[in-house]
Amino acid sequence: MPILTRRAALASAAGLALLAVPLRAQDSTRVTVALDWTPNTNHIGLFIARDMGFYRDAGLDVEILPYTDTSAATLVANHVADFGILGSIGLFTQRTAGADLVAAYAVTQTETGRLVFKANRSDIKSPKDLDGLTYGGFGSAWENALIGSIIRHDGGKGTFETVTLGTSAYQALENGAVDFTLEVYTWEGVKAELEGAAQRAFRYADYGVPDEHTALIGSSDAYLTANPDTARAFVEATRKGYEFAVDHPDEATDLLVSASKDALTDRTFVRASLQALIDGHYFRTADGITGRIDPAKMTAIGDYLFTSQILKDGEGKVLAEKPDFSGYFTNLFFGG
Repeated sequence: MPILTRRAALASAAGLALLAVPLRAQDSTRVTVALDWTPNTNHIGLFIARDMGFYRDAGLDVEILPYTDTSAATLVANHVADFGILGSIGLFTQRTAGADLVAAYAVTQTETGRLVFKANRSDIKSPKDLDGLTYGGFGSAWENALIGSIIRHDGGKGTFETVTLGTSAYQALENGAVDFTLEVYTWEGVKAELEGAAQRAFRYADYGVPDEHTALIGSSDAYLTANPDTARAFVEATRKGYEFAVDHPDEATDLLVSASKDALTDRTFVRASLQALIDGHYFRTADGITGRIDPAKMTAIGDYLFTSQILKDGEGKVLAEKPDFSGYFTNLFFGG
């Protein structure tokens, strides 16, 4: 479910421009990665690993595929792309329905989403006050279950009107056409702060929704089984890319903007988004974990989706029996 809306010259353009076209070793292994949306800070580790030569040093020739109308999960599951950026909800719903998907890297270590409304809404003090109001969003079963359970956890009925608007929901919120929406704090939330749009928010985890790895890098069982050494090299080089972003945010921002000039034209915004990801310990936890998937989080969100009757089989029937979620992810491709 794409929630992100996507929108400076380099400080050292000459030097970094050379990095943007890395040399290709003749004996390197080609790997393809599909994006879930146009380039944004969730993808920054991939671009750094490519343009700083981390992939090349690992013997890989990595191509970051441009975003298309075909989802990254579909490309991976159909073995068109070797890896792809996956939302955790998409991973669970599509794998349960039979897609060949497995998560191998946690881009974000905690939930980046939140429920937001305008700060001047004195009538909204807690989630139960959302009963009867209008939500602007994307029209997925996940949204309805999420919002309903948040409201009910606070003592409300969980009833609200839904208007399907896609990314225009953010403009509708600002002009008062809807009462609340969902946003990714590290992207839309940061943008709203920079533009002076005062908001208040409810965090999902404060109202009974399990924390989750919002963004993951996934592959297929088929690919990981056939290419374990390549997968390990890719995961480790990718982790170096995200760690570089945390440790060197200014250089990382310049690299991402340089690699995505058409999509990212506002360096100040990109830099602020990256800082939010760093400060909130989204890329790297307070105790130094980057990339590893937390089995407890995966099980908890899987249980939540099953209980909410969101998980369906390949015929579209709601599951009667809870799956074994341990096969939905792996940490086997970390070097240590």
